[in-house]
Amino acid sequence: MTQSTSDILDTLAEIAPDSPLAQARATRDAATRHTQGSYDALFSQTTSNTLPLALRFFIAEKVSGWHQNARLQHFYAQRLADFPAPTPGAALDLALEHAERLALQPIAAQPESLQALQQAGWEVDDIVTLSQLVAFVSFQSRLLYGYRLLAGHAGELAPIAPAAVAGHWHTQALTNSGKTAPNAFTQGELGWEPWLPAKPLAEFTPDEQAILARFGHTDSDYFRLLGRNLPVLEQRTLTDKGIFYTSGGLPRQDRELAAAVVSKVNGCIYCASVHARKASQLSKQHDAVQRLLEIPPGEDLAAGQPPRWQAIITFAARLSTTPSQANAQDLARLREQGLDTLDILDLIQSTAFFAWANRLMLTLGEPFWPGR
Repeated sequence: MTQSTSDILDTLAEIAPDSPLAQARATRDAATRHTQGSYDALFSQTTSNTLPLALRFFIAEKVSGWHQNARLQHFYAQRLADFPAPTPGAALDLALEHAERLALQPIAAQPESLQALQQAGWEVDDIVTLSQLVAFVSFQSRLLYGYRLLAGHAGELAPIAPAAVAGHWHTQALTNSGKTAPNAFTQGELGWEPWLPAKPLAEFTPDEQAILARFGHTDSDYFRLLGRNLPVLEQRTLTDKGIFYTSGGLPRQDRELAAAVVSKVNGCIYCASVHARKASQLSKQHDAVQRLLEIPPGEDLAAGQPPRWQAIITFAARLSTTPSQANAQDLARLREQGLDTLDILDLIQSTAFFAWANRLMLTLGEPFWPGR
């Protein structure tokens, strides 16, 4: 049986109890609690035969290793030691292929890989939970990296980082179902369609429907797909709200900017469209946001931006790489631009959350242009 921990990341990041970072995390209590709650929802007892706890810890240990986060990998290895090795076979091999793709190159995902999992015996509910698990550990690893950097443990982290560059993205004309696909980043409003069936609303209990309605998820295929594991979705949504919908700290437009930056690194056109549009509306800097979106693959995402946004963009992009590359110099640039510990915590958490969001959006479906 797994054992819930009150705050795993506090322990792994070695955050001093009276430090500015500890105080900032207390200020952002909802994000702190629901990040831990997301872990608890994913790694609590389960009746799934396809994705038992042993396999969940096995995959989490692999994912944290792929992200080259030694502390997190050691944590999951310790949890894994309590369980027998997973049963080898095609189902495990395909799950590991899906997990590795989701962790390292989510832009490479195709619907055929999800079909292969189903043909190997994976139920749709378990595929969703597997995807949530990998995306969550990708989020968790960046939180831990960022917290340790902010806590002053910079000696073990990347001393020199390359330019923060844009990743590649899809440029095909049509989606898998034949809809018109966006082939460039945009501030326009896009739709998104899943490669797996969203759970019909009628199949949720009245209490579950109330949870969906409370968060505005009722009519969303994306959220009703994630609702196949509703406890995880609920904690994830509360984490999101605890990161983005709070007063004080980093201005909301800068949190939205960070989300757009991560989406440029990972090639997630849909997420970038939503959050670049919000950053543009809130900051009144439409042209600067559009300049970010138009940066081609391999080019510096901070090019042509004002100094404050350069510092934010560079930090967010370097935290988003695999492995993360943000360093003490990047942190110093943020402080030179007037960001305090709470501001930087907000930036870390906004950035890390989109390691989670992008990976789900890119590997469970794709965007399209409505009405075209």
